[in-house]
Amino acid sequence: MVFGILVLAVFRYRRARLATVLGLGCLVLAIPLFGLRIFFTAERLTWYAAAFFGYSAIKQLYENRD
Repeated sequence: MVFGILVLAVFRYRRARLATVLGLGCLVLAIPLFGLRIFFTAERLTWYAAAFFGYSAIKQLYENRD
């Protein structure tokens, strides 16, 4: 649910930097979960981070296209 709200915010504001910050935030949240061996949620957060980074990369490549 929270991920869906964050994705909608990223798509609405169309900010690559916001997507990058959210991706880093997901990774920071996943680190302690891996340490506590809560693998399902931690793995899901790493997938979310990858999705945010992928969106950011595509957005930046599209914006810098000449």
